[in-house]
Amino acid sequence: MKVRVEDTCTACGLCVDACPEVFEMGDEMAQVIVDEVPAEHSDAIQQAADECPVEAIIVE
Repeated sequence: MKVRVEDTCTACGLCVDACPEVFEMGDEMAQVIVDEVPAEHSDAIQQAADECPVEAIIVE
């Protein structure tokens, strides 16, 4: 599974709270810190995508 954060990110931090193993806060928006999401984090990634207020998290 791959995940990315679109430029529409408002840096609210919900994704980092949901899965700090995959997301971190950059200067102006969240960033993905892994190339491939480990399977054990798939539920947390989906939660982060579902809770993102601007739908900036894209799961592929």
